[in-house]
Amino acid sequence: MSQVPDYADVDYSDGEGEDAADYPHLEDKIEKAVEVVRTGLEEYDNPAIMWTGGKDSTLTLYFVREVAEEYGYDLPPAVFIDHYQHFAELHEFVERWADTWDLEVIYARNEDVGAYVDEHDLTPGDDIPIEALDEHNRHHVRDILEYEEDTFPFLLDTYVGNHLLKTVALNDALEEHDIDGIISGIRWDEQEARADETFFSPRHDPEIYPPHDRIQPILQFDESDVWEAFWFYVVPETVEGFPDDGYVPEDYDDLPNDLTHEDIPISPKYFEGFRSLGSEVSTEKAEDEPAWLQDLENTTERAGRAQDKEDLMQRLRDLGYM
Repeated sequence: MSQVPDYADVDYSDGEGEDAADYPHLEDKIEKAVEVVRTGLEEYDNPAIMWTGGKDSTLTLYFVREVAEEYGYDLPPAVFIDHYQHFAELHEFVERWADTWDLEVIYARNEDVGAYVDEHDLTPGDDIPIEALDEHNRHHVRDILEYEEDTFPFLLDTYVGNHLLKTVALNDALEEHDIDGIISGIRWDEQEARADETFFSPRHDPEIYPPHDRIQPILQFDESDVWEAFWFYVVPETVEGFPDDGYVPEDYDDLPNDLTHEDIPISPKYFEGFRSLGSEVSTEKAEDEPAWLQDLENTTERAGRAQDKEDLMQRLRDLGYM
């Protein structure tokens, strides 16, 4: 894809200068999410959903499924970035719910890096020589990142690792599948580099990424809103036998009516105490109690993630990271 999606009639300033407080009630946030999703499905020729299996992207997927069903749109495919360092439970979660929801999943992988890792039986943290990469990846490392070292570590939450394993993989998938709008579950409160995003955000520089737009329907949710939406809407409406009167599990084993974790569209890692799901080797759980029961107001959601990448977030986003 080489053309800017200028046929899309969207307002790139929508959400400018706003934050979650401008949508004071959960119903306000949901109404806006539905509006943004409906516009995205209407205006773009080949939209797709960015789905990580995490809470934010799964909530976004819920809104897309609801809007597509209610208004008669085709359900777009999901793009799952396989960066080779996921929790095994996350792969299982994505495969199970993709099958349950009859969802097409496009697996975006940097297969050049993956092949080198497999061939040399590398583990996270091992070095990969830049010269072992193909021309496409060397271009990104040398010309775009301007990285001058001879090797880089096979780690997701580093400057080179994140760019090659996630951003390059995503951009290659966007180009291969001619995707013009990617529906993403980022939030204003999640990370400082995302605080100024708008509901429709252009990514039009062909020197950096295949021209496309980001469609971002849950910017206005904060972390507690996401969990409230799950327990009062997503789970009761998608899980047969789950109470619809606001039942919220108190611990890992507290599921009603003989339901199991495989029945619930929430990763078990959140029940274990993780609040944000990154790579297996660089993400720690915050506490032992489920994510939604923790002190969400006075603690940092992404504190369990490797901070090297967090500190580089704005630079990474300029290069096409979510």
